[in-house]
Amino acid sequence: MMKEELIFVPGPGIGHLASGLELAKRLLDHDDRLSITTLVMNMPFTPSINSYTRSLTASQPRIKLVDLPEVDPPPPELLTKSAEAYICDFVESYIPHVKTTVTDIISSLSNSDVRVAGFIFDFFCVSMIDIANEFSLPPYIFITSNAGFLGLMLNLPKRHDEISEVMQMSDPDSLIPGFFNPVPARVLPDAVFNKHGGYAAYVKVAQRFKDGKGIIVNTFAELEPFALRSFSDDHRIPPVYPVGPVLHLKGQPHPEINQDQLDKIMKWLDEQPQSSVVFLCFGSFGSFSPPQVKEIALGIEQSGIKFLWSMRFPGSPSNQFTNPEDVLPEGFLERIEGRGIMCGWAPQVEVLAHKAIGGFVSHCGWNSILESLWYGVPIVTFPIYAEQQLNAFRMVKELGLSVELKLDYRVGGDLVTADEIAKSVICVMQSDSEVRKKVKEMSEKGRKAVMDGGSSFTSITQLIQDITGNN
Repeated sequence: MMKEELIFVPGPGIGHLASGLELAKRLLDHDDRLSITTLVMNMPFTPSINSYTRSLTASQPRIKLVDLPEVDPPPPELLTKSAEAYICDFVESYIPHVKTTVTDIISSLSNSDVRVAGFIFDFFCVSMIDIANEFSLPPYIFITSNAGFLGLMLNLPKRHDEISEVMQMSDPDSLIPGFFNPVPARVLPDAVFNKHGGYAAYVKVAQRFKDGKGIIVNTFAELEPFALRSFSDDHRIPPVYPVGPVLHLKGQPHPEINQDQLDKIMKWLDEQPQSSVVFLCFGSFGSFSPPQVKEIALGIEQSGIKFLWSMRFPGSPSNQFTNPEDVLPEGFLERIEGRGIMCGWAPQVEVLAHKAIGGFVSHCGWNSILESLWYGVPIVTFPIYAEQQLNAFRMVKELGLSVELKLDYRVGGDLVTADEIAKSVICVMQSDSEVRKKVKEMSEKGRKAVMDGGSSFTSITQLIQDITGNN
């Protein structure tokens, strides 16, 4: 029987790479004929990627990693102007290397019983669809976010044709495919307001979505049924495959791992009653100004709830936890002793899985949202950057699966007050709340979706059939 090889091109950065490799594992678990070659672009500031990819592929021999040659990265000042523009420029500089590598792969398989069946590109890598076309192989696009984000991207080229300029916070609410409610401009991703390359990068990426043979989304039918139905009714949109939740439940390695601190955190959690602790964690790059840190601290203290707070400082090396006394209210650490733990890095997956955790104050990155849903932990929304505001809006206003603290917070914006924080933390920790009940139900649906016969299991089976039958 002919074996099938897929070529994966995940986006640069640990979040996109982790999701891409987890999807690769999921596909391999479905079909013994498949093998996958993953082409890895190494960003200059992602030191933990190598250890992560090596550990993951050691356990899955049918995933082969190819480290692409290093390229000169875009100028660092572009990163400060627009992360999205920086990533797109970085990806495009890899096009010649990817083309050469794919030529070598196809050539090496020419006399074997393995054929290359297609490509799966991270959505930031859609500029490489032309390479797939050159080799007459089907290109599929992987959205590491949700169906709501996909709706925004599908709508962006149409909007750009009508109004070819960046959006403004003062723009009227938008009617976006896949949303019940009109979407306020203030919850759209940072990039669409960015006139230094961010808006142009998003439009450029979004315009290529129609060129994919199919679009794979890290969501599941039971979570976003309305959005997924609206896409399937529109014949201009390539087929959409909901395959989530795609999660790396062992957690990603981290350069700041301190085993003593980790043991201390887990031992303390073991001693706490079930669902009694709120976890505050804001992602790899999530940090706040000193005045906002003070408000968060006062809000937690005011709530009276036990807590674990993973805190980072802007501008410190690796955003590491340095000296909390510099920014925390005077006497705070003494007053909360025994009731809470402050730390720099925390193993998010391990913490969310712990029985003591009853709520999660989160930046609303999509991976974090899926992890919290998997473990049935309700979220308080505190978005910071990227598409997190749109995720927060989706979870609160569209799906009713989170407690609203802020939907439109951005770094440098108005302070979120201690009173607001205390109120939302108390709300999320209520044991009989409607949100908690809905999150528990969605947790069960998400777990069933990926099991044999579940909606995502069936979607992946269909995806494999479509890819392997395309040529």
